Amino acid sequence: MSPPSGWEGILDEDEEVLWQGRPDDRIVFRMVYLLSGALGLFFAGFAVVWMVMVAQTGGFAWMFGLIHFSVGLAIGIGPPLWSAWTRRHTWYTLTDRRAFIATDLPLRGRRLKSYPIDDDTVLDYRDGDPPTVYFAHEMRRTKNGSRRVDIGFERIADGQEVYRLMRQVQRGQDKGADLA
Repeated sequence: MSPPSGWEGILDEDEEVLWQGRPDDRIVFRMVYLLSGALGLFFAGFAVVWMVMVAQTGGFAWMFGLIHFSVGLAIGIGPPLWSAWTRRHTWYTLTDRRAFIATDLPLRGRRLKSYPIDDDTVLDYRDGDPPTVYFAHEMRRTKNGSRRVDIGFERIADGQEVYRLMRQVQRGQDKGADLA
């Protein structure tokens, strides 16, 4: 069986695509955004007050406040907008051996990462609207050390079905009739 169009040279010779999908791209406000959002909007509000006060003295010095206002807005509302925008440019594929995450983002370009699904893979199903299935993690450096970032098929409409398929791949039923 030949690989689907566009997958030539990526999939192994007898590897089979079981599922493809995309994450939900709605804007979601999470609790983690609350503190940075409040700080950013406070910063932007302070910049507006400063610009108004300086504009009353005449001249164009008030325009320097636009930089601070823009930074405040970026900190305040940027994370939920960036998250939704990133999901809008993401594609998922599950085969009988691996999970693929493809992205196409400006400045970063097109990327395709694959993660093996085997007996050692810890699957983490998180119910939600829509659900998420995590299957890997990586450590990312921060200014104070590092933090763990979970990797998976986030916010997918058919999360339960994808989780079921991944469990079957783990159990070695990847060639069974249940996967069709």
